[in-house]
Amino acid sequence: MKKTGIILLLVLSVQALNAQRVESIHLHLYTDSLKKGTHNYINVDGRMSDSSWRPLTEKELKFTSDYGKFEGNSLVLPGEPSVKKVSVTVTLKENPKMTRSAAIWIKQQPDPPLPDYETGTNRRKRSSRFNTSR
Repeated sequence: MKKTGIILLLVLSVQALNAQRVESIHLHLYTDSLKKGTHNYINVDGRMSDSSWRPLTEKELKFTSDYGKFEGNSLVLPGEPSVKKVSVTVTLKENPKMTRSAAIWIKQQPDPPLPDYETGTNRRKRSSRFNTSR
């Protein structure tokens, strides 16, 4: 019985030594502005102790902002926000001293309309290798 306990302790110690821990966190935003009335994914990557990178989620991070609300990694903004930018802060749960913040502007101009295509107009055709009507 004593031998089994020592072996178990040794295995757990080796696993703890091999376990990777987050050395730093980094905000990698996909866009330069947030969109109104939608979910805006806030991408956070962790640099691990073995120098690899790993995406982090709400399991490892605490997300806060001065406007909107978080659902997981996504900041949800109302359709007509009353502010022009949002301050976002992410904090590593296992080490609250490890935090990153960013001020992100909210897109003010609407997206341009998509072009209208009439059903009878010639549009760009696919390459012949995809054409099955030979």
